[in-house]
Amino acid sequence: MKNDRAVVLVVEDDPLIRMGAVDLVMAAGYEALEARDADAAIAILEMRTDIDLVFTDVQMPGTMDGIKLAHYIRERWPPVRIMVASGAAILAESELPMGSLFFSKPYNDTAITDTMARMLAS
Repeated sequence: MKNDRAVVLVVEDDPLIRMGAVDLVMAAGYEALEARDADAAIAILEMRTDIDLVFTDVQMPGTMDGIKLAHYIRERWPPVRIMVASGAAILAESELPMGSLFFSKPYNDTAITDTMARMLAS
């Protein structure tokens, strides 16, 4: 957190779900950025040094899915916290980078924001 407000990057290809997630992040008091796929997310991460957490979907079009994106972020930007969500896949913890958390869709908004708060406080 560079200032007093954490920055969360939401990566989701479905525009309605992405808007809902961005609204959720902003309602929790964080700055929200958005990307429609992994390539756009990486471009944002390369341009900004203030991203604290990435909240990504698993299934997306483009060069990589959310699982590959999570591993890429962990390798390239180790301090960034990662939350992964999917409505189709159920992931084992071992499939995600260390310290990442998985949520099934539809997710509980309170569970998401509480988890974000815990992850950002650590």
